[in-house]
Amino acid sequence: MYDIVIIGSGPAGLSAAVYAKRAGLEVVIVEKTFYGTGQVAESSQVDNYLGLPGTNGFDLGEKFRSHAESFGVEFKTAEAVAFEKKDKTWVVKLKDETELETKTVIYAAGAVHRHLGIPGENDLAAKGVSYCATCDGSFFKGRKVAVVGGGDTALDDALYLSKLAEKVYIVHRRDEFRGSPSTVAKLKEAENVEMVLSAVPEKVEGTDSVTGLVLKDGRTLEVDGVFIAVGMIPLSRAVEGVVELDNAGYVKADETCVTSAEGFFAAGDVRTKVLRQVVTAVADGACAVTSAEEYIRTIS
Repeated sequence: MYDIVIIGSGPAGLSAAVYAKRAGLEVVIVEKTFYGTGQVAESSQVDNYLGLPGTNGFDLGEKFRSHAESFGVEFKTAEAVAFEKKDKTWVVKLKDETELETKTVIYAAGAVHRHLGIPGENDLAAKGVSYCATCDGSFFKGRKVAVVGGGDTALDDALYLSKLAEKVYIVHRRDEFRGSPSTVAKLKEAENVEMVLSAVPEKVEGTDSVTGLVLKDGRTLEVDGVFIAVGMIPLSRAVEGVVELDNAGYVKADETCVTSAEGFFAAGDVRTKVLRQVVTAVADGACAVTSAEEYIRTIS
């Protein structure tokens, strides 16, 4: 019997494990990928994590994992596929048919960026193709970039980048944006922003780095970076019907990480939140354990 079973070994899950071990709780991390550290490993450089500027994302993820390992955190490589509440405990069912019994669950499975699925996108990831303007925007000061998307995230990214880049193209497949009209108005006032509407990206050009974005109408935007903001996909399928989800599939939970199911908590990118960054994921891990401790006391 565990006190906490943590699903996911990204920053939220690893942070939760550290806080749980420091509290003297029996905890195990279930990770789908062996020796995983989450999306942070995909970042070529992280400049906005307090106290550790200019750190390679993979190295930062390694530090997080080593910290958890130093406390003797148990890791199990497996995929959690179902959760069942039995009286005051939870049964976590794994794909290999193993079952784990626990007092609480912290679900920190994360979310993945939606991709365009065009040639060059994957090959040039972290070489000019980015899915996070606040993470990577500083690398493109005084350079030309394209933002793909028409929602609030894309518009906010474009506005943020307009303060850094020499030129910002906003590429959207429709003739009008879905995002906030007030943000659109600000972008129209920016001299270095150009809106490219009714346009569909066909290919990201470049060998060692991005050199351009080819559109289906034959045009090529000569850019050094392509920021893709067409949404995220929360990895919440396993908890459908277990906890309440919002319309986008994120687990409904505030900063306490408490969900609609007693003893079940959500942390990191998979929960409803405004900002999905390493720092907020780490904070979620701590908050989730605090809430789990309080719950465990009520059932003891």
